[in-house]
Amino acid sequence: MGAPGKTEGKPAPRLAFRRVTKRFGRRSKAGGAGDVITAVNEVTLEVADGEVVSLIGPSGCGKSTLLNMGSGLDLPSEGEVFVDGERVVKPNAQVAFMLQKDLLLPWRTIRANVELGLEIQGVAAAERRGRSEAYLRSCRLTEFGDHYPYQLSGGMRQRAALARTLAVDPKVLLLDEPFSALDAQTKMVLQQDLSRTLQQAGKTALFITHDLVEAVALSDRVLVMSARPGRIVEEIIIDLPDRGDAMRRREHPAMGQYVPRLMALLHLREAAA
Repeated sequence: MGAPGKTEGKPAPRLAFRRVTKRFGRRSKAGGAGDVITAVNEVTLEVADGEVVSLIGPSGCGKSTLLNMGSGLDLPSEGEVFVDGERVVKPNAQVAFMLQKDLLLPWRTIRANVELGLEIQGVAAAERRGRSEAYLRSCRLTEFGDHYPYQLSGGMRQRAALARTLAVDPKVLLLDEPFSALDAQTKMVLQQDLSRTLQQAGKTALFITHDLVEAVALSDRVLVMSARPGRIVEEIIIDLPDRGDAMRRREHPAMGQYVPRLMALLHLREAAA
């Protein structure tokens, strides 16, 4: 299976999964070989340069498994994953992860946390400082660079985690429910920050969420996954303006047409009956 290339005049995708299947073995109670669980089955998807795509689906359908394979933290049992046409076989410096937990180091200031990835990459101190200041500013944390994580609210800590993720200038961002632990109002503010930042920086992102409004507000496309073994069962193109302004999208009259459709695809009414 070859690397994805240009088709019909389109550039190669930033991120591509080609017929990806992932199986996990489970030991029996006696300690021997047990059942084999198929987490995802023959998933093919692409994310273009500068595009934001959300994955939604029932819990346990393999969404996080896909992100782990996209980052190189795990490898497919079958199929291949590519970033910029290069097969992913190990953790990739061109791919950055943002999780529900901010994972800020408590003994480092917010600025030092933002600079951590750059420090690991061996970037010179002056450049680290310049890049961290730029992303602290874009994430509205300029006045908090010398604070420590314990001094910030949950929402501000997630802003710091976003600044740290963006500071290493990744080609692809993988976001695994980064706002799910926040209250509704804080979540809306962070969604606005993220939508604006991704648009301004032209970043490519694959985003996991259980929040259907969040998926529509932030994305160019929403991919719906089946129950395990997870497969892509539907693609919804979000034909709304202002992808860089999540608040405005929430207010758009056409927003209401997408959420009921996603609810139907996820069979939520039947699940709640």
